[in-house]
Amino acid sequence: MSTTLHTPDSAPATTPAPAPATADGASGPHARRFGLPIATCLVMGNIIGGGIFLLPASVAPFGTISLVAFGVLTLGAIALALVFGRLAERHPQTGGPYVYARAAFGDFAGFLAAWSYWITTWVSNAALAVAAVGYLRVLCPALGDHTWSMCLGALAVQWLPALANLAGTRYVGAVQLVSTVLKFAPLLVVAVGGLFAFDPANLGPFQATGQGPVGAVSASAAILLFSYLGIESAAVSAGEVRDPARNVGRATVLGTTGAAAVYLLGTLSVFGLVAHDRLVTSQAPFSDAVDVMFGGTWGGTVVACAAVISMVGALNGWTLLSAQTPYAAARDGLFPKAFETKRRGVPVAGVLVTAALASGLTVYNYTAGSDGVFEVLVLVTTFTATVPYLLSTAAQIYFLASGQRGRVRRGRLVRDAVLACLAFAFSLWLVAGSGYAAVYQGVLFLFAGVFCYAVMAARKSRATA
Repeated sequence: MSTTLHTPDSAPATTPAPAPATADGASGPHARRFGLPIATCLVMGNIIGGGIFLLPASVAPFGTISLVAFGVLTLGAIALALVFGRLAERHPQTGGPYVYARAAFGDFAGFLAAWSYWITTWVSNAALAVAAVGYLRVLCPALGDHTWSMCLGALAVQWLPALANLAGTRYVGAVQLVSTVLKFAPLLVVAVGGLFAFDPANLGPFQATGQGPVGAVSASAAILLFSYLGIESAAVSAGEVRDPARNVGRATVLGTTGAAAVYLLGTLSVFGLVAHDRLVTSQAPFSDAVDVMFGGTWGGTVVACAAVISMVGALNGWTLLSAQTPYAAARDGLFPKAFETKRRGVPVAGVLVTAALASGLTVYNYTAGSDGVFEVLVLVTTFTATVPYLLSTAAQIYFLASGQRGRVRRGRLVRDAVLACLAFAFSLWLVAGSGYAAVYQGVLFLFAGVFCYAVMAARKSRATA
């Protein structure tokens, strides 16, 4: 059994002994611990979902100054990735932000991290599935003839990755590796090959709005802010990674850097391939870029295939993450015990409950209409996703400031402190960028979690009395 992080809420937990190698590890013929390549693919695959296929058109109205915003965000994301790597060295256990927040600030903070992260995963899974249907309609136009057919398509997109997860971590890793390779092939064609057909005349103005430079960067950053969600993927699944103290940090940094390179090069190439006036109104900017590079109109089909593969791969990884955080909390008595059961290295209840909740939200979306509550809930995830980031970076600051430096050498202390402060500021910027409405709704979701925490904490107290 692994070392437990339990301490009373009134006193922060001390740094526990590292968990045994098999504490959270997979076992059995269908379970396999992830090596560095697959852990890196998990990070990259979860960061890059379907958003990249629309990003160039989304920020084109601001002009090429949006590339500056991309650069700033990339630096913040890499700082956050490095902090997650340091935290994983200290606590190489499944749960990621939940484990770090609980170790630093006690049960309640850990529960808030787990609760908010769990909300983010299953609502985002529903959003990804609905978005994937839009690309599936390009490949199969008949899918859009009826609402029920689109709903069934979205449910299929959700449950296929869920079934891959239930088959075991061995298959999760295989799907993640294949989908990452397949979706990156067309993206790299545009990101790298597009530079050879780059035409500076297509870039348009540096600032396309009447805002000042700071305002323009902030406005475009508000759209780009959540392009990097998924940085924590390897940390959340640390128990399924071989040698997590070493590989989680490396996978996080490599995956984030790789995703950033694809984002930046892809957006720059599209800016230089598609005329600015056309890009502003484009519904498929990468399709338009492929058409310019090779001629013809087959780019839409290629990009649609890549988008579907990208989203299925992202759903595969996010489904695993959606089960890992409740699993870690359940082991500590802060989530229902059913979430603790693992088969073939995968928390079964977490996968099934998450898929069921996402499916219910998807059905509601198609029955209530696209202008219903669904969009509000999706917007809320932009806030709930950043709560674990803030708590994790605050935990790192706490560990460093309180003298609990763990594996931090004296010569690395200042660098780690600077990184932690930068990552905290980046996380705070993410919260601000989500908007007042999202923060308001997100806080209500967190307060609903407080009720659940009260019930689970009382049950845990009775069990230990």
